[in-house]
Amino acid sequence: MNESKEHILVTSLRLFLQKNFKEVTMKQIVEETGMSKGAFYHYFSSKEQVFEEVIQHFFRDMMSVDFSKIPFHSLKQFYTEILTESENRRKKSVKMIGGSNKELPFTTNLYYLIFDAMKILPGFKETLLVYQKEEIKAWTARVKHARENGEIKSEMSDIQLAKLFIYTGDGVGISRIIEDNSSKIVIELKPLWDGLYKTIKV
Repeated sequence: MNESKEHILVTSLRLFLQKNFKEVTMKQIVEETGMSKGAFYHYFSSKEQVFEEVIQHFFRDMMSVDFSKIPFHSLKQFYTEILTESENRRKKSVKMIGGSNKELPFTTNLYYLIFDAMKILPGFKETLLVYQKEEIKAWTARVKHARENGEIKSEMSDIQLAKLFIYTGDGVGISRIIEDNSSKIVIELKPLWDGLYKTIKV
């Protein structure tokens, strides 16, 4: 992706997060980018088109994890790598959008953006559901591997343990973002996952 298009997407994302899809106008986006109308419309012809690419870019780079690239010699290594990856993506997001060193320049607006996308973009909800299934599948496989290798032991099923890790992470993420404190997600989540791991570790 060239720098001009990247600039448009990042600028648009910042505006959509500060307000919402409905409140942002094409005029505002063009003005905020500092580009001429001709240069801008070379890349995008409508606000809907901008929004769709913003969401695709945002979800791919800031929200989704490629679990196939996370090592899983042990369950602890797996979740530690996920925490590291999550914090790296958060810092990348801060730098990209232009927030402070600690916080993203948005809080609950993140969720408004996601709900806007589900209402406006055909197929986005399905994309989220597919990702959720992949996340559960990846975690379940790592838990199963850990059980078979004698790393963990629990009366709970592999998928139950997988969901316990995932849903704990989701809950902490929502709580901290609502409290305007996204920088503390990993700090709070790590001891919880460590404690859960300790209870099932052989």
